[in-house]
Parts: sequence; structure tokens; C-alpha cells
Amino acid sequence: MPEPLVVRQERRIPAPPAAVFALLTDPEKILRWMGTEAQIEPKPEGIYLVNVTGARFARGSFREVVPVHRLAYSFGWDGSEAVPPGSSLVEIDLIEQPDGTLLRLTHTGLPNAEQCAGHAEGWAHYLGRLAEAAAGRNPGPDPMAGRK
Repeated sequence: MPEPLVVRQERRIPAPPAAVFALLTDPEKILRWMGTEAQIEPKPEGIYLVNVTGARFARGSFREVVPVHRLAYSFGWDGSEAVPPGSSLVEIDLIEQPDGTLLRLTHTGLPNAEQCAGHAEGWAHYLGRLAEAAAGRNPGPDPMAGRK
């Protein structure tokens, strides 16, 4: 039985873990697949701040950083009462595979099923764009740009 209020996603990415890790932690590389601006300090208590759509900032802080293998950071949205900054937790594990990397994402601490569904949709969208960027392709303009 699945746990309530947990978003879980897996994505096979055709790139080694170090390349995927860089796309998740280097502010310039993040912008290849998500957001319009980013301030990232991938160290414990370092800031996670990404303007995801050009109109909505995700904010939190890193809890765990294990280079090329694991990230965990608090997460929320500026101005949101439902998911305020730092109120949930995103954990990303990168598992080396013969053909690249298996990315496992777990997002916990969301307040209700509606928020889980919305975040699951958002993560699926952006992990797809991440996979494109990791494969050396341009994922193109983000259809979520401008959404609040």
C-alpha cells in the first residue's frame, strides 16, 4: 500500500551520475531544464532558490549533499500558505546503471492529495526535461513558463 502524501518518481537518464548531479546543483546547468534564475549552494544549510516558471520561486535549504549520489533539501513556494518555503522535503538519489543513471525522487511533507498530485505532475514534467538536457538535447521552451 502506498504511503499517503508522498510523491515518488523514477527516471532513467542517459548520462553518468556526475553529469546528472551537476544538472541538479550547478545554477547555470539547472536553467537548461528548469527555471529562469537559480541560486544554489549545494552544501548542508546552503540555499536552494529557483524561479521555476519565471513567476514562482521554490525556496528551501540543503539538508544532505553526497556528491554524485544524493541530495536532500527542504522545499516550498514563496507566498504559498499550502506549501510555504522549507515546509516539505525533496530527496534525490542517483544510482549508476550500465546505460546511465537511475534517478529516484521522493517528495514528502506535502499537506494534501491535491498538492501531491500537482507536485507529481510538476516533477514528471521537469524530470523529463532534465533527461533531455542530460542527453545533450535542448528540451526547448518550458510550457509551464509564466504559471503561478
